[in-house]
Amino acid sequence: MHACTRFLSYVGLRAGQARYLSATTTLREKGYFVTQPIFYVNSVPHIGHFYTVVLADVIKRYAGMQGKSTKMSAGTDEHGLKIQQAAERANRDTLSFCTQYSNRFRDLQAAANVDNADFIRTTDPHHRQAVAHFWNVLVDRGYIYKGEHSGWYSVSDEAFYTELQVEERVDPSTDKRGMFAIESGQPVEWVSEVNYKFKLSEFRDRLIEWIEGSQDVIYPEIRRNEVLAWLRAGVDDLSVSRPRSRLKWGIPVPGDDEHTIYVWVDALVNYATVDGYPWGDDKLNFFPPDVQVVGKDIVRFHAVYWPALLMATGLPLPKRILAHAHWTMGSQKMSKSKGNVADPFEAIERYGLDTLRYFMIRNGGIADDGDYSADEVLVRHKKDLAGQLANLAARCSSERLGVKLDGFAALSQALQCNVDSRDAALHAMLTELPDKAKPLFDKGEFGRGLGLAFDVLAEANRHITENEPWTLVKSSDPEQQARLQVVLFYSLEAVRLASIMLLPTIPEKANRLLDHIAVDTSERQWVNARFGAGWQTPGPKQLLPGVATLFPKLA
Repeated sequence: MHACTRFLSYVGLRAGQARYLSATTTLREKGYFVTQPIFYVNSVPHIGHFYTVVLADVIKRYAGMQGKSTKMSAGTDEHGLKIQQAAERANRDTLSFCTQYSNRFRDLQAAANVDNADFIRTTDPHHRQAVAHFWNVLVDRGYIYKGEHSGWYSVSDEAFYTELQVEERVDPSTDKRGMFAIESGQPVEWVSEVNYKFKLSEFRDRLIEWIEGSQDVIYPEIRRNEVLAWLRAGVDDLSVSRPRSRLKWGIPVPGDDEHTIYVWVDALVNYATVDGYPWGDDKLNFFPPDVQVVGKDIVRFHAVYWPALLMATGLPLPKRILAHAHWTMGSQKMSKSKGNVADPFEAIERYGLDTLRYFMIRNGGIADDGDYSADEVLVRHKKDLAGQLANLAARCSSERLGVKLDGFAALSQALQCNVDSRDAALHAMLTELPDKAKPLFDKGEFGRGLGLAFDVLAEANRHITENEPWTLVKSSDPEQQARLQVVLFYSLEAVRLASIMLLPTIPEKANRLLDHIAVDTSERQWVNARFGAGWQTPGPKQLLPGVATLFPKLA
């Protein structure tokens, strides 16, 4: 494959879309880049933030298991009118106000056991310089102009809305009528002001072409269809500044201190800043992102504004935007006023980190909202992790059963040629599991993929019950003793495959479980998540005790 074609392929573009790349961009292989959205610092982290962080981390770890060099970005979005007003209400210096909340989001990365994310703040000096450079490129290329802008503005969303995007209704919290954004439900006010504008309308057709050129560039399909519908309905040019008299807390427009750069332009550039932007001609590192993880409420900014800005500056486009659904509680939207917001730090303390990570990934929605429930967290812990996974390993670990791990490599090869009818159903599920799970994992549907793994564990538990190794071990018949090792192999093979597939989601517990069943650390990559690919490393192997306590009972 020609180097140019290969580069266009990995950024998700057809050869005819080469005009979106900078003429000076070096076409070469790159690492795998996952981005988290940067979180707004007007409040502390909630369980929805935790889900986004963990989902991005799972994607990065999964890529690393496939031998890819990986990078992930995270951070906080600290400019804008909403932050300015929140700091004023708190009677705080704005930067120290931002630092307080930014530190809590940094704490969340550590508490969630995120694998080495590069954390950026939009108040960082090097980011301010990057945004100014990005702005100047837009100006130099003729995509910025000054004009009067009128529209419905939401302070909460930091966004303008058109007449078709707002509605008049009664605010249930105040019983007063007002105008609200249909998309977010936030109140809006009519604003008329002179702003700088970005020629977004010029990129409408090219954005449609980009999205239609790849089925998965925006996932899930419902979000892709939403974005295409927005674009086909027509787009106006985008207001990309606010008068300094209204918004002081932000990055000034280069050469015009009377205006502040629109917070979303500022925020979106972080994905380039964190990789070293502005680069020299030959210094593209991990950019563009391979997967950008965002909530469904900000898909328009990432799937319309961001790629258009990149097209305008000649930079390559993200390969994929994964816009996940939200979390409810009791099937109702979470809100502080309703008292149904879950604190991730408290939840980690109560359930344990890996149990919470597993619940969020298994129950979390990509297309449809997930429902957060303390009872369901406990069910996942008791039924899946303790009952199916750890319990199966424990059933095979009794010293009395005499499992012979040293013979598993040869046994697995023999079983691929000669399958007993008593093992046929489980054997088929084990051999088919990787090929069924991988397409789901590749899409970001880890919950569905793990569901398949736990289906296999359920079958393995049924299999060991039916074949009764505790009875086989009592026999001195060589055939019965050989049968005993086959039964134990199938059980532990199910545990091994499931544990490897769980590594991105519950890295600490899955690694400990693999330690318990003597799987060498060199055999914990995705290539080992297939039937017969374990216990191949030379040397003696022995089960470790204590597997039954890996997921202790929760109150």
